[in-house]
Amino acid sequence: MDPKLLKIGYGNSVVSDRVIAILTPASSPMKRLREDARDGKRLIDATQGRKTLSIILTDSNHVILSAIQAETLARKYISDGTGKEDESKNSR
Repeated sequence: MDPKLLKIGYGNSVVSDRVIAILTPASSPMKRLREDARDGKRLIDATQGRKTLSIILTDSNHVILSAIQAETLARKYISDGTGKEDESKNSR
């Protein structure tokens, strides 16, 4: 079975089975999470120099920054990590 990838923007992807949470970056706890990950060398910046719009937490305790909105990533994650809606859901 092939791992499903979640596209997180600008040609970057994450294995969807490893994602624990998709978070919005605005709150103070999320800023601390980002700084703690940077200090612990667990931060992955996938924004390509753009504004961080979501934070992805993985089961390996890595923190990934993305320039795609959290709501958009959540929709992609729910729809299989492929970015396409499951056709069986649409046929109801």
